[in-house]
Amino acid sequence: QVQLIESGGGLVQAGGSLRLSCAASGRTFNNYAMGWFRQAAGKEREFVATISRNGLTYYSDAVKGRFTISRDNAENTGYLQMDSLKPEDTATYGCAAASTSSRLSSRRYEPDYWGQGTQVTVSS
Repeated sequence: QVQLIESGGGLVQAGGSLRLSCAASGRTFNNYAMGWFRQAAGKEREFVATISRNGLTYYSDAVKGRFTISRDNAENTGYLQMDSLKPEDTATYGCAAASTSSRLSSRRYEPDYWGQGTQVTVSS
């Protein structure tokens, strides 16, 4: 059993930055790929980024070059550094864990565990 808790969301002006955290408890976090998804009001869930167990990263075209996904296995925590934020980034951001990163992609949302989400609002 793995429990994921996101934090770090908030209100930020366009062009600003936020760092989201995904703290895991339970089983060892390094056994899982970790991904971030977001869902804006009235929209479908959207893939943001994922990082494999061995640190390979993948990003959606919408965030590539602006967001950075990382993990600190010693701290059992994943991160999403968000820079150059745009109003279109406004959404609830949630993290997820799965056995492989291929299950957390633009094509697949097959998490073993997921968190409650944290709200990110980017103003103009």
